[in-house]
Amino acid sequence: MSVRHLDALFAPRSVAVVGVNARPGNIGALVLRNLKHGGFAGTIRAVDRVRGEVEGTEVLASVDALAEPPDLAVVCTPAAAVPDVIAELGRRGTRAAIVLSAGLRQPSAERVATAEQRMLEAARPHLLRILGPNCIGLLVPGLGLNASFAPAQALAGSIAFVTQSGALATAMLDWANTQGIGFSHFVSMGDSADVDFGDVLDYLGSDGNTRAILMYMESVKHARKFMSAARAAARNKPVILVKAGRAPEGARAAASHTGALAGSDLVFDAAVRRAGLVRVDTLEALFSAAATLAHPTPWIGERLAIVTNGGGAGVLAADALALGHGPLAALAPETLARLDAVLPAGWPRANPVDIHGDAPVERYHAALQVLLQAHEVDGVLFMHAPTAVVDSLAIAEACGPLLKEARKPVLSCWLGGASVRAARMLFGAEGFSTHSTPEQAVDAWLQLLQYHRHQAALLQLPDAQPAELRPDRATAEDIVARARRDGREWLDEAQAKAVLQAYGIATVPTRKARDAEDAVAAAHALGYPVALKVISPQILHKSDVGGVALNLGSADEVRSAAVRMRQRVARLSPQAQVSGFTVQTMAQRPRAHELIAGIATDPVFGPIVLFGSGGIDVELMQDRALALPPLNAVLARDLVARTRIGPRLATGWRGRAPVNEPALLRALQQVAQIACDLPGVAELDINPLLADAEGVLALDARIRVRPQDEGDASRLALRPYPAELEETANLGGQQLLLRPIRPEDGERLAEFYAAATPSDLRLRFFLSRREVPLSELARYCQIDYEREMTFVAIAGDAIAGEVRAICDPDNEQAEFAIQVAGGWQRRGLGRVLMDKLVAYLRGRGTGAIVGECLQENAGMAALARSAGFSVKTGADDVLQLRLTLAAPS
Repeated sequence: MSVRHLDALFAPRSVAVVGVNARPGNIGALVLRNLKHGGFAGTIRAVDRVRGEVEGTEVLASVDALAEPPDLAVVCTPAAAVPDVIAELGRRGTRAAIVLSAGLRQPSAERVATAEQRMLEAARPHLLRILGPNCIGLLVPGLGLNASFAPAQALAGSIAFVTQSGALATAMLDWANTQGIGFSHFVSMGDSADVDFGDVLDYLGSDGNTRAILMYMESVKHARKFMSAARAAARNKPVILVKAGRAPEGARAAASHTGALAGSDLVFDAAVRRAGLVRVDTLEALFSAAATLAHPTPWIGERLAIVTNGGGAGVLAADALALGHGPLAALAPETLARLDAVLPAGWPRANPVDIHGDAPVERYHAALQVLLQAHEVDGVLFMHAPTAVVDSLAIAEACGPLLKEARKPVLSCWLGGASVRAARMLFGAEGFSTHSTPEQAVDAWLQLLQYHRHQAALLQLPDAQPAELRPDRATAEDIVARARRDGREWLDEAQAKAVLQAYGIATVPTRKARDAEDAVAAAHALGYPVALKVISPQILHKSDVGGVALNLGSADEVRSAAVRMRQRVARLSPQAQVSGFTVQTMAQRPRAHELIAGIATDPVFGPIVLFGSGGIDVELMQDRALALPPLNAVLARDLVARTRIGPRLATGWRGRAPVNEPALLRALQQVAQIACDLPGVAELDINPLLADAEGVLALDARIRVRPQDEGDASRLALRPYPAELEETANLGGQQLLLRPIRPEDGERLAEFYAAATPSDLRLRFFLSRREVPLSELARYCQIDYEREMTFVAIAGDAIAGEVRAICDPDNEQAEFAIQVAGGWQRRGLGRVLMDKLVAYLRGRGTGAIVGECLQENAGMAALARSAGFSVKTGADDVLQLRLTLAAPS
């Protein structure tokens, strides 16, 4: 990812439009007109092969004729001319361009490379960034910048809107202007040949003028880049998106249940959830989000109270809330008593609060006042349908000041048309979230609820001492590698179970047999009763061809079953080559739940983990949830909770005891670890995975391997814990473990900061504090290994020191901080940690390490100097620390 030169794109001081002429409908002329009418204060220039004058601006014959290079160029030439224009701009020193031209991806008969490829090659030597091609352009209303051919200007505001659809961009702009909603940035992405969603999210996520980000997406190109940028942005502000393609794409008959169940849109949902984004289903919901986010609201909790003058509207709102899994506030007795005092006798005494259709202005005001003061109410939805009793505008004028002072979110719904238009406009002008239907208003509340749920999820920390997952990775890799060398697509069942056992997942004892007599011998060794299953690379769903026999209690039963099984397979699947059988001990777990767990590979997001209800009716049940690996206990628990069977596993059901949750979560973490460790595994299917109070047991498993020529890139969307960076160090005769921080370190880190002196905390955080809040602890432990790193020194079970660095998206520099526990200071631990960080950043090609410390922090300054840093006094007498690692590119 890169934000390099995006300042020239989003905050230029000069703009040149290339491809401007006086012909009717010329796109360049439209862009030039928009730039001039938008109020852009910088220099505006025009270029075309034919000199002249357009919109009162002189048109120069070439880029070279410009007196100085523009910060931003808007290219409106035919597709074939774009690469040469970009090359000229790059040579002149322009660092950003918007290419509006379409058709750059069309193959050329004369050239092997497309115009888009040649455009990128022309830009690369100059690090010139390109938005587009095939887009309508960019608007930054706060700067008066309208570098687009959009049919209207945008109002200034604090919401950024980013879209891959030009048509949607113009529709959103038109709608927003009628609603009085403004934007900090309005970006049409087009084909995203260079600048993509990851780049824009990185820029807008740290932009102080942007309070929320709305996106319309059709595809993701670089999953890890997108996820890293999205996670960073979502920690700072709401990011809400709608994505086309809800229907299954490229549905196929998959050989494994997991592969069949893992649809691409479900994977995208899992990615959005993991990143902390909010996804809505429709453009209407996205517009609703724009209306809601345009007006900042405090957040207390999820319990919503509805006040309405129409019972039917209240029921519709309550239904929509229930369907969206949002809680309706249960009114407390004292709240009901206060409402009794201001509402007419016979009101329903329940939420929704129906104040009746004859309600005067005073009744609205009094009911709202009670609900805004009720401790059990976290937010209020105010709804009004027009009546002849009272003017809607009078209600808005009377209630507006009360709602303006509210310390909890308030949403409004004015049902109707012309008779409520004035009231709706007044509320909108006052900054209230205003909607036209109960469903729209509730959707807005659910969007806020979902966003805050995701933010809360980001603060959850796993148990401090998880069970260590130390698999026999070498054994599993060897099994997969042999299958790939032999050109086999599927492991047989015994091999698949051997992989599971290498990762600590319990399986039933299994032996392979060549023929019926060999199967009898295996059954004797295992003990009766046993299960017999056919082995054939052409047969994956054994039960479909009678390839499974259960509860065989004697040698005669095993022998007979083997003979009949071969006969059935020969009749039902004559092309199948039977190489033998597997013989397994029958699992005696009659009260166990049949579950499914597995791995599938998404073409964009790579490996994914699936969990849900299993058994032979797994496709019929359609009860599953997906997650991106790696998983910790918190994420695994969330994966289970998102299935219909999840609550039953936790509480028990129909006489079944609750399952052993730690064992189930551990198994899911181990499945995710396989996805991270074994890039040769394309699909893994454990069905059924038995789960009960005793634990979990894999009854059947199949694994599909990736062909050798596909390479070993696992294409993980999230970089997993880098265990290869662990090492031990001996300091003064005491052994220390140096390793990257993990989410499970939250409790250790809290204890580490709690044990620090107030002076140490002030030197570390530049402010006096008694403790580090949970939000910071979660952020410090749940790091994105793709762009940041924290090394901790573990002595016994406690953190003795930490050093952390956050790299900018271009990896040009990393900002570091370091702290050592009081008992370990002046013993050399700081230098050990610093050396490890420097070596790591140098290895990843980071340009420089920078930091700051207070002048009084003599120990930090001395440590920095000893490690080769320059130490200079900066503003406010703060010392600036810098170590150059690599020459800038």
